[in-house]
Amino acid sequence: MLPKEADLLRLGILGAGPISQAAHFEACKKARNAELYAICDVAPELLERAAAIHQPRVVFSDYAAMLSDENVQAVLIAVADEFHVPLAVQALAAGKHVLVEKPMGVSVGECEALHAKVKETNLVLQVGHNRRFDPGVAFARKFVREELGEMLSYKGWYYDSTYRYTMTDNLQPILHRSRHARRPEGDPKADRRRYFMLTHGSHMFDLARFIAGEIVSVEARLQERFDAYCWFISVEFANGALGHLDLNIPIRGDFEEGFHVSGELGSVRACLPLSWYHKSSDVECFSTKDGVYRRPLGADAFGYKLQIEGFAETILNGKPQVGATAEGGLATMRAMVATSESVRRNRRVRLCDVQGSV
Repeated sequence: MLPKEADLLRLGILGAGPISQAAHFEACKKARNAELYAICDVAPELLERAAAIHQPRVVFSDYAAMLSDENVQAVLIAVADEFHVPLAVQALAAGKHVLVEKPMGVSVGECEALHAKVKETNLVLQVGHNRRFDPGVAFARKFVREELGEMLSYKGWYYDSTYRYTMTDNLQPILHRSRHARRPEGDPKADRRRYFMLTHGSHMFDLARFIAGEIVSVEARLQERFDAYCWFISVEFANGALGHLDLNIPIRGDFEEGFHVSGELGSVRACLPLSWYHKSSDVECFSTKDGVYRRPLGADAFGYKLQIEGFAETILNGKPQVGATAEGGLATMRAMVATSESVRRNRRVRLCDVQGSV
């Protein structure tokens, strides 16, 4: 067992489904400054199995009961996207900090409401964009902020692979599901255009904002062929840089995620591995100051663990929030909705003008 610090954030995880089984339970147990205090799920067999394997102090089948436990300091919401906002609001109202899986919500309106609730309570809400905690990505962001000078361009891409599940099936534990699990009405995966944008586009937009800054407007094209979806998105950044984002799902080839940045005094190239490998991204930063390429090596790249540690640092020690805030989650939702609007209207769309959902 990895050593733990004296002061631990007592975390309750809501949802014992696939993402918690594959990531959050182990991440919380390994986090140096957090304790897997509670697990909550309505499906009795999932709850029983999770408790037997991960041994939290307490288990709950009722969310309100977990929120009423004064020992629970924060909750990690790992359930269907459609439930994120109402459950996060409920947790904030109970005085609990919140780490909510991405995307923060499914519409601009509900994300605005959650953002307002966070400001009202002054509690910490973090959206689960774990790529921010990749050591290579962190190195690239620091270089962009401190050495790149003015930014000229940002190119980002996210290609999910037809072979990804062949890889993840060998990386993840065997996942268990339950007919008693609570699901949203209908099938969220039926509208594949919407599902892919919320699931994968949220990663791509958050990473672009994390590295290059706020997005002002987008102009997007979408191609749908042979059960594949390709978005080409022209991006206007607030800092004046030009941007291009490429979301291609699924690609007939290997998984790819990355970005290139060009600036006044240097450049950055980053290729991110499939996050389940827990391997740092391959990053190369070139500076005209010394004419040298720099390549960091991040030994600890368990992004799900690192995001819990960052979340706990902010709550326990008042450290600045590295993870995506409620404001950031709202901005990412606006970017996704603006992209969908641009495709429908065949014109550039400003993020500040959008409402509705993807």
